[in-house]
Amino acid sequence: MLRSMTGYGHCEYTENDITFTVEIKTVNHRYSDIFLRIPKQISSLEEQVRSLINDRIHRGKIDVYINYENKSSQDHEVILDESLAKAYYNALKKIADDLGLRDDISASTIARFPDIIKVEKKDDSDYIAEILKKAVSAAIDEVIEMRTREGERLKENLFAILDNIENFVRKIEEKAPIVVKEYKEKLEQRLSELIDIQQVDPARIATEVALFADKCSIDEELIRLSSHIFQMKEMLNAGSPVGKKADFLIQEMNREVNTIGSKANDLEITRNVVELKSEIEKLREQIQNIE
Repeated sequence: MLRSMTGYGHCEYTENDITFTVEIKTVNHRYSDIFLRIPKQISSLEEQVRSLINDRIHRGKIDVYINYENKSSQDHEVILDESLAKAYYNALKKIADDLGLRDDISASTIARFPDIIKVEKKDDSDYIAEILKKAVSAAIDEVIEMRTREGERLKENLFAILDNIENFVRKIEEKAPIVVKEYKEKLEQRLSELIDIQQVDPARIATEVALFADKCSIDEELIRLSSHIFQMKEMLNAGSPVGKKADFLIQEMNREVNTIGSKANDLEITRNVVELKSEIEKLREQIQNIE
């Protein structure tokens, strides 16, 4: 499917009290340019987010805004050093036995000693990354859906422009063979006005006409131009990403039209060349919107 570069996607996803809000906006750009705003707590996941986007959106200026909220009560864990607790207990019991003291050792007593109990933040970055991936993927889905809808509308317009271009090419193709014939007639008419046409060597006239025909021949340019139009239609039907290839093809189409304009010594062909340039410019402007 053909895709536009204009799109918007939004997703708010919650799993186990962890909430991600993802907003993605895309507009036209010659290359892929991602601007990502992500909370510091999860900045380590930035490259994963970029990779997700690059895998599915190939062209455009892409603005991504991510909000993160973690209400989970399990984001910390309490760690008990049992071996150290036993060592403290045995040491306290020995003191009591050696000194004949009352044994009043309790769990709370041992817990007060250093390093018995530690509170550490859980390393759940992999789990959080999976939740973030779901939220970003859902937002990308919305962006792609919008870009696809817009792309299909652009495709209709692009094919209409290509049809117009083909119409002008056909007019030039029909006129091109007549140009040489008209030149021969004008040449003979001018000569007859100046001298007796019967005195002119027919071979000489034929040579002049042949030289003119070779000089103003646009057959090759018309063949290449028709080929470019065919390739453009094939690319548009194949679907995105085609924007960069289409840019190059439009440059080649312009090159052929300019050559036709410079070689064709005919007012009608010149008028059609002007129309062709106008249609190709419309094509170029619309292609700037394609991924």
